[in-house]
Amino acid sequence: MALLLHRIGRFAYRRAWIVIVAWVIALGGLVGGGIALGGQLQESYAIPGTESQDAIDQLAAVFPQTAGAAAKAVVEAPEGDSVENAPYRDAIEEMESELEGLDGVASVLGPFDEYAGDQVSDDARTAYIQVQFDGQTTDVTEDQLDAVLATGDIGRDAGLEVAFGGEVFQETTFGLTITEAFGVIFAGVVLLITFGSLLSAGMPLLTALVGVGTAFGGISVVAAFATVSSTAPMLAVMIGLAVGIDYALFILSRHRTQLARGMDPEESAAEAVATAGGAVVFAGLTVIIALLGLLVVGIPFLSVMGVGAAFAVLVAVFGATTLLPAMLGLAKGRLAPKPGSRAHRRAVASDDSGKRTMGRRWVDTVLKAPVVFVLLVVGLLGAAAVPAASLDLNLPGGQGEEGTSQREAYDMIEEGFGPGYNGPLIVTVDITQTTDIFGDLDAIGARLAEVDGVAYVGDGLPNETVDTAIIQVIPESAPTDPETKQVVQDIRALEDDIVDEFGTPIAVTGYTAGSIDISQRLNDALVPFALIVVGLSVILLLVVFRSLFVPVKAALGFLLSAFGAIGLTVAVFQWGWLADLMHIEPGPILSFLPILLMAVLFGLAMDYEVFLVSGMREEFVKTRDARNSIVHGFQHAARVVTAAALIMFFVFFAFVPEGTGVIKGIAFALAVGVAFDAFLVRMTLVPAAMALAGRGAWWLPKWLGRILPDVDIEGEGLRAHLAESEWAAAWNADVLAEDLLVGDPAAPIGPISVSVPRGGALVVLGEPAERRLVAATLAGRVLPADGRLAVLDAPLPIDAGTVMRRVAIADGAADAAAAGSAGELIAARADATRAWYRLDSTRSAVEAALRRVADARLAPGDGVSRRSRTIDPDTPIASLDALDRLLVTVSAALAEHPRAIVVDFDGLSRSAAAWAALDRIVPPGVVLIATADPDADLDAAGAALEPRAIRSIDLATRPLEALR
Repeated sequence: MALLLHRIGRFAYRRAWIVIVAWVIALGGLVGGGIALGGQLQESYAIPGTESQDAIDQLAAVFPQTAGAAAKAVVEAPEGDSVENAPYRDAIEEMESELEGLDGVASVLGPFDEYAGDQVSDDARTAYIQVQFDGQTTDVTEDQLDAVLATGDIGRDAGLEVAFGGEVFQETTFGLTITEAFGVIFAGVVLLITFGSLLSAGMPLLTALVGVGTAFGGISVVAAFATVSSTAPMLAVMIGLAVGIDYALFILSRHRTQLARGMDPEESAAEAVATAGGAVVFAGLTVIIALLGLLVVGIPFLSVMGVGAAFAVLVAVFGATTLLPAMLGLAKGRLAPKPGSRAHRRAVASDDSGKRTMGRRWVDTVLKAPVVFVLLVVGLLGAAAVPAASLDLNLPGGQGEEGTSQREAYDMIEEGFGPGYNGPLIVTVDITQTTDIFGDLDAIGARLAEVDGVAYVGDGLPNETVDTAIIQVIPESAPTDPETKQVVQDIRALEDDIVDEFGTPIAVTGYTAGSIDISQRLNDALVPFALIVVGLSVILLLVVFRSLFVPVKAALGFLLSAFGAIGLTVAVFQWGWLADLMHIEPGPILSFLPILLMAVLFGLAMDYEVFLVSGMREEFVKTRDARNSIVHGFQHAARVVTAAALIMFFVFFAFVPEGTGVIKGIAFALAVGVAFDAFLVRMTLVPAAMALAGRGAWWLPKWLGRILPDVDIEGEGLRAHLAESEWAAAWNADVLAEDLLVGDPAAPIGPISVSVPRGGALVVLGEPAERRLVAATLAGRVLPADGRLAVLDAPLPIDAGTVMRRVAIADGAADAAAAGSAGELIAARADATRAWYRLDSTRSAVEAALRRVADARLAPGDGVSRRSRTIDPDTPIASLDALDRLLVTVSAALAEHPRAIVVDFDGLSRSAAAWAALDRIVPPGVVLIATADPDADLDAAGAALEPRAIRSIDLATRPLEALR
């Protein structure tokens, strides 16, 4: 991965304008596409598999007029007056008539209708009209809502106060306020302090803003074809902005440090993307995996939120690894800290320079009494987590934001009727097995009225086919009160008795019951999801750090910060601490907040863990000094991690004061979680715990170390590759070997040392088994046993894949066994490696290959009469003589468009004609590696292959060193 990122960084640096234009096109295309398609954000809290959703689905099939979205038109007469008085009653009935005629309205039930329920308050001052739509909330259009709202003018003209409520009027508009802009400003200030340069501070901000715009555009496009909640883009913007700034910060900080130490700007940009960018990719993948883990909960709207946020993180990773190095390419060396500046002194200072940074002073303090700091952090976060024990989860209760018509309607209903009327329950009754429908419905209604906490039970209403009936139940408590949950559970507990007595199964549904079911599903999923996230963190960190202690400590620290953040969120949003200061209405915690917090915070926690501990591991591998490795890793990463955490905190917290009700709690929990995890866990608990563990912090069982993949997060493999590439480039050779050992390490072939100049040829002499093993090694098919080897500037074994793509092998015996005819062999080789962008057909490749064979066979002076037979696509390979078979197999290998070709001269190495034919068929730009018998005619080979520079190796001699 480090090598791939190095190449991406170098390409973006060199082709800066191409990369920037590509990002501008992507941004404009997605944002423009979202606007053109007109995607709308809609709330949909459907949750398949719950009793409430199953009941809604059943009603949609057998009682469609009751299954759609519902709304209330609430009217209130002036103080001391009554809605039953003539002018007001007439206006209400006229509103009802207007509503009945609107498109999309299935039914309207007014307060004075024959079958009206308890729709007039006891003081007769307040009443409401029940409106039922044809479809669900997501099917109701803005035009339909506007038409419903317009009927309110009738009541207002008569002197009534009118407001509209219900789930269809929940605010779904997306927008940013000035407080979110303050978060970006704070982030800019932190970046300016960190880098001491306006140019450097602006790059992470620009990268993040472009990424956020691109992600938002993508979500807008999706919203045109699928249901996307209003929370999804806001969450994506919040997370995308935070991680986008942080990821660019990590890479840019590494780049500036390397520039201060004198590294070339291009090489520095590529290496920064490969090293710090590798950690960014790893951290981003952990966030994405955790967010996509929300899919396993099985709740559609939460899945959409997780996918949207994961997409924003993915865009942020791409932005940091492509757009940022492109901007570095435009800036060139201007980003280097000025000599003598604080940034320059920090970059070039060594651990023993005597300069004690704030990070160094802090870690020294922690290491003086690590036990004290461990106990202090655990105690603080444990105390913060205590309120989490009283966590009460629920979805928004439909009350709406202050100042909205929905909120006015909610308050009018609560004041006039009681809080339960804002969250009516619908009890469905299967009446297919009863003969006394109305008698049984009345009896069932009486049983429901006996449930504690029920304020009102309406009459049973059968559908037209008389197989299903509904009964409206009004609880005494508000939709989000715990007492309402108990009412729902008590009603459901009656089902067995009701079935035994009346033979009529019942189910509880409606918006309130659905919210309760969703909250219960999420509450049940909280612990399993936490275990999945923790398990994932342990596995990922085990692979990265190759230690048992580090991942276990990181996972426990994550749980401490997560539950501490949940506890503090409960204290503020549920208990009401500092509620007035932050413009919060205390109430239940958003049902999906804890799971969402764990998903996002997990990835962010791993960010800080990787950037802090990777430096510790790198130093420990070099020195084996556990304590000094902690100090080294901490002091070099503390400033960047501190800046990243502050940026995260400011960006998240900026959504709290004036954010929407749904996003406000999420933003607060994330801001607190980041502060807890970065400053208490990663920067205090981590060094203290690792100091207590000592060398044991890096212990890993040998058997486990053998099976774990090496992800090279510190870029050690990259630096080795760069060193090998530099060695290969210095020789200016197409094939370069130095003390190369091939085959079995216990009994290798070699050592081989050879340098084949550009465009030259290499002849390897030896017995068939040995020379073919050497040839396979030079072609990248077999890895070297030891020594150094580079083919076409690609060092082996690191770049074995590249060598395999560039080098083709022509083996007459193997090719003859694999294909029957010349055409089949050439077609198979051409099709196996044809690039998607090549337009030539298989037929043209076969024709071109056979023309090469004909040109090589019929050259003057090489026995034209003996080679007079024509070779066509149907010619069996087995019918060809040795030279023709060699030419066909070489031409087939050339159909792969290689830069080098390995040819085995089995039985032909003493034939001057064979060497001459080979020279004619292999183009001058293709490197030739020929393997031949020990008694090959090298003079003939030299004469035929001239003017190629020829090097030869005789495997029978030791050491195997060709002329240079």
